[in-house]
Formats: sequence, C-alpha cells, structure tokens
Amino acid sequence: MIEFQNISKTYKPGHPVVKNLNLHVNRGEILVLIGPSGCGKTTTMKMVNRLVEPTAGRILINGEDISMQNPVELRKNIGYVIQNIGLLPHMTIAENVALVPKLKGWNKADYLQRVDELLRMVNLSPEIYRRRYPQELSGGQQQRIGVIRAMAADPPIILMDEPFSALDPISREQLQDELLRLQETVSKTILFVTHDIAEALKIASRICLLKDGDIVQLGTPEQILRHPANDFVRDFIGENRLRSEDSLPTIAEVMKPPVTSRPNRGLAEATMLMRKQKVDTLLVVDANRQLLGKVTMWDIHNRFQNEAILLKDLLRPVLYKVAPQDSLKEALQIISRHAIAYLPVVTDQNELVGVITRSCLVDVMAERWLDSETITLQEVVPHVDQSA
Repeated sequence: MIEFQNISKTYKPGHPVVKNLNLHVNRGEILVLIGPSGCGKTTTMKMVNRLVEPTAGRILINGEDISMQNPVELRKNIGYVIQNIGLLPHMTIAENVALVPKLKGWNKADYLQRVDELLRMVNLSPEIYRRRYPQELSGGQQQRIGVIRAMAADPPIILMDEPFSALDPISREQLQDELLRLQETVSKTILFVTHDIAEALKIASRICLLKDGDIVQLGTPEQILRHPANDFVRDFIGENRLRSEDSLPTIAEVMKPPVTSRPNRGLAEATMLMRKQKVDTLLVVDANRQLLGKVTMWDIHNRFQNEAILLKDLLRPVLYKVAPQDSLKEALQIISRHAIAYLPVVTDQNELVGVITRSCLVDVMAERWLDSETITLQEVVPHVDQSA
C-alpha cells in the first residue's frame, strides 16, 4: 500500500533526520511509528502527504510515485489527524467534517448524509452535534470529530500524528478503543505516530521503533515484546509507564476505567499490559466492548511458552458483575461474600463501562465511612478468590 524506498531527509548538511529508510505499510493495517523525540517518526509520516519532501528516495502508494502527483490532489485522498485537532472554529461540526468532500465536488445531499453517518459511528447524535461549533464540545468530542473528518471523503490512507496525547488518561483510553472499533468497520491503512509504548502496544498491527532516523525494530507487538532486538528496545519498552487514573469518590463514581484487551491479542502483549497497569487479570471485550470473559496472569503463565496461544484461547467466564445503577452497598456485599478482587460494571446490554476494585472501595471507606460500624476493612479486603 505505502512503500518507502531508500528514503532520507536532511534539514542541515551532515545531520540526517531519516536515514535510508525502507518500509512497507500493508493495506488495512495500523502501523505505529514510535521512538524518542527527534527520531524522525513525524518527519517520516509527513513525507507521505508531502508536507515534507524527502532529500532522497521514493515513496510509492499503490505502486505510484507520489512525487509525480499534485500535492493538493494527493492530500485530498489522505486523511490527516493531528494532536491539536485543527477544527476550524468559525465552522459548525457538519461544515468541518464535510470540508474535504465539498472540495472534492460531492453534491450536498451526499456529504450531509456522510456527516450524519460518521457522527453516528462515534456515538454523537447528528441532531445534537451537527450544528454546534468546536468550542461547544469537550476535548474528547473534538478529537472524535477530528478523526471522522479525516475519514469523511473515504480515503484509503489516514495519517495520525499523536492524536490522543493531549487528552486526559480516561478520554485517551476511550478514543483508542473508538479507533479500534472504527478500524474493524472501515479497515483503513493507518500510519500512527506516538511516543507512548502502551498506546502502541494496544492499537498497532505492527510497530516500527525508530532511533536517530534508523529503524531499530519492526514487528508485531507480540514479536517486539518477546524478542526485543537490543538493549535500546528493552529499555524503551520498560521505561514508559502509564499514569494510573485517580479513583473517583460513588457505583458510577467509584468505578475505574477497566483494563481491557481484545481476544486476538498475544500473551506477551497481555503480560506487558498487566505489568504496566499493575493488574493480575484482563477483561476481554469485542469491538463493541461486549464483555467476553477474563484472563488471569496465572492462565497466561501456564501457557506462555506457546506463542500461538491468544487470549481467546484462555477465556474464563466472569461470574459476578454489577450495573452502573446498582448500589455501592451491593458491590461491597458481593466482594465480601465471594472474596473477589474486582467487579466489572456492565450495562443491560453487557457493555463493559468500568470496574470496581477492592482498593477503590477502601479509598471510599477511608474518605466517607471511617466512623461507620457497618463496614470493616476485613470485609472490603478479604482473601481473594482468583476463580471468581
């Protein structure tokens, strides 16, 4: 789909930013470019839509040299999402999303239909949001608009330059899930730049790790985690840590974002995610966040040597769940009675929306019920039954 052939870029003589890069991006995959600041990842991405011109080498899209194409016409067929979103403040959401289809000459009925279709894809009601302006939306909502605007003219390729890095951790997690869900529906070829290894491991089909303009390692998340090429890769994987979300003081207030994975992910990826998030169990969800089951660290440990095993092969049922509208007292009683470490919070449609842990219940007890005689620390932190 996208082929980099001996690509180099030099801004100052003797200081190349990208060095003789050879890389093939497959159709329909999310290829993540990652590395420390100054490694050349953003420059590499910007050469695809010719915002940056290479010093040497060629870039082919579907076998055609992009240097022979009109840059404006090229960009009309490549979606582009940036960290600062770039929505035009004087335009409504509908006008922002429809911008490229209008430039490409779509008729009004078609591009308005496309706007509504895309808004529904990211769970934003067209009736409510199409006439709003960007400043009337939250940061997460604006970034959703940025993503669907890039998809508006149905381009085969989308470039995403650290699109979620400015968001808070909860919004970032939600947008990552949204991207994966959209990708399963639209199957675009996505070149995604990030500095966050946890984000790369979650969303990537393959990861390209760069250092000083060179490719250090290229492979699936599973391959990179199991077989790091050198000490730099090992250090890079180990030194990036996710910030833990602050627990929220009521079931809807107390629940935390769940640590989730998809059923087709490998065991090394799952182990790294557990270690980063400091959990011993992963909740496995499908593209619509329907809860499929769980996998424990012990399950993975027992089958880790088999590289062909995926999370879906180890799924256990989740025996106990609560709903957002259930009482906190009910959650406490379930955790105490069954000696379990956590409770998934699911809707009536079995959509996973959060998780209640023993630790966040202890926080609530300490803050609100310290003087209560009805709940004791032993009730909240009993011996944990891993089979529940």
